[in-house]
Amino acid sequence: MANMSRTEILGKVYKMIPPMLEKFHKVIGGSEDYTGAPYFSAMASAKLGADMSHVICEPGAGVVIKTYSPNLMVHPYMRQQKNLAQGETIDSISEAVVAMLDRLNVVVIGPGLGRDPAMQETCARVIEEAKKKGVAFVLDADGLYLAQTRPELVQGYKHCILTPNVVEFGRLAKAQGIDVESEDPTKICEKLANAFGGVTIIQKGKVDYISNGKHTLISSGEGGLKRSGGQGDTLTGSLATLLAYRKAYMDRIWDHENDMSPDELLALCAFGGSAITRECSRLAFKEKGRSLQASDLTEHVHTAFVDIIGEKPTEESKL
Repeated sequence: MANMSRTEILGKVYKMIPPMLEKFHKVIGGSEDYTGAPYFSAMASAKLGADMSHVICEPGAGVVIKTYSPNLMVHPYMRQQKNLAQGETIDSISEAVVAMLDRLNVVVIGPGLGRDPAMQETCARVIEEAKKKGVAFVLDADGLYLAQTRPELVQGYKHCILTPNVVEFGRLAKAQGIDVESEDPTKICEKLANAFGGVTIIQKGKVDYISNGKHTLISSGEGGLKRSGGQGDTLTGSLATLLAYRKAYMDRIWDHENDMSPDELLALCAFGGSAITRECSRLAFKEKGRSLQASDLTEHVHTAFVDIIGEKPTEESKL
C-alpha cells in the first residue's frame, strides 16, 4: 500500500465505509477533562457519521459541554485527585468508566485530559480493559503521556492509533531512546512505531507520516495556512468514527468483498482521518482566513468527507 497513490488509498478507504443502514449503530467514547477539546473531538466523530458520541469527563466540564450541544451524550464520571468525594476512590471511578466499554466501539483518550494522577490512572485502567475486550482506541494530547511513561499499556496493541504533534513525538521518541535529531526524518515514525511493537502512529506535521513499523504512508493533502489550537481534536474524532467503520467492516454488517486485513484497515483509518482533517482545515481557512478557530473545522467535516472519500448510495437509491 505504501507504493499506492493518494487516490488509490482513498479508494480503499471508501470500500471500508459502510452504506447507511438502519442496523448500523456506532458508539464513540472519550475520557476527557476540559471542555473545548472533548467537544471538538466528539462533534467531529458525530459529523462524520457516528450515531452517538459519548463524552466522559469531570462534572464541572460536563455541565459546560452540555451547553455546547444537546447532541452529545455527556457522562460526568471522571474525577481529579482533589475532587474525589467521600467514599469515592480511583477504583470506584474506574469501575464506572470501564463499565461503559461494552457500549462503545472506540475510545478517544487525551483531549483535555491533563496530568492529574487520578485522571491518568483511570485512563490507564480503561486502556487495560479496552485491550482485553479488543476495543480500538486513539491516544492524543495528555493521553500520549501514558504511552510515554507507561509504554506497556500500548506495546504491540494493533487496534490503536497514537497522534503526536512535533513536541509529543519528540517526548515519545526520547522515552524509547530514539534521538530525533540524528534520525532520517522520513524514517523516524517507522522506527518509533517499531519501538512500540507495531502500534500505528500518525506523526503530525507539514505532511503526516503514518506508520505501523512495517509500512509507512505519507498524507500530504493541502491544509489551511493557519494552525489554531484544537485542530488535532478534529483528527481524533474523525479517527474514532473511521475505526468504528473498520469494526463494522470486520464484523461484516453489510455485504462486501472482505478482501482487506485488520492491519490494512487500521492504516486506512489513519490515512483517511488525516486526509479528512487536512481538507477540513483547507475549507475552513478558505472561508475564515486568519480568523480561523478550531470550531470552524467542525462545520466542514461532512463536506470534507464527501470531497475526499465520497458518500455511498443508500439502499433506497439503488432501487
